[in-house]
Amino acid sequence: MKITELRQKSNAELEALLVQNRRRILALRALAHEKKIKNVREMSGIRKDSARVLTLLRENKQSLITAP
Repeated sequence: MKITELRQKSNAELEALLVQNRRRILALRALAHEKKIKNVREMSGIRKDSARVLTLLRENKQSLITAP
């Protein structure tokens, strides 16, 4: 997911997306362990999406703190 799409979401939506991504990573890890996964690179994409979400949540938190 692109950062511009993520910026349009609320904090609640971002947190829900983060939980969903973490669950998908766990499921994909289990499949990889069983050697049943076809696209291993999908995990790296999900991890990067999670990092983007965490970055946006942190930016939003910082903007609330520094706002007068």
